[in-house]
Amino acid sequence: MNKTELIEVVAAQADISKEKAAKAVNALLEAVAEELHNGEDVSLFGFGTFTVRERASRKGRNPKTGEPISIASAKVPAFRPAKALKMAVGDDRTGGGGPGIKKD
Repeated sequence: MNKTELIEVVAAQADISKEKAAKAVNALLEAVAEELHNGEDVSLFGFGTFTVRERASRKGRNPKTGEPISIASAKVPAFRPAKALKMAVGDDRTGGGGPGIKKD
C-alpha cells in the first residue's frame, strides 16, 4: 500500500473526503517526523513506537573501485511494533491470530 492508497482507505473508513483524509495523513506523518527530529519517541498504543536509533560508524567498500571507505555514524528512524500489531499480522511468537487492532 502506498500513501495514496492509504488516504483512500482512511477516507472510506472515516467517511470523509479524500482531501480531508490527505490532510489528516499528512499531518500525522509530519508530526511523527517532527517529533523524531526533536529526539522524541512517538508511541501509538496498540500499534507501535517510532524511535531514532544511532547507527555506528563502520568500514565499507566503494562498489565501483573496491576501495575501503569509512561510513560515518548516522541517526536513523526505527519502528518497534506493539504486541497487538504483531498478533494482527499473525506473528507466531506472539500467539498471533489474524486481522484486528483494538479500536478506541
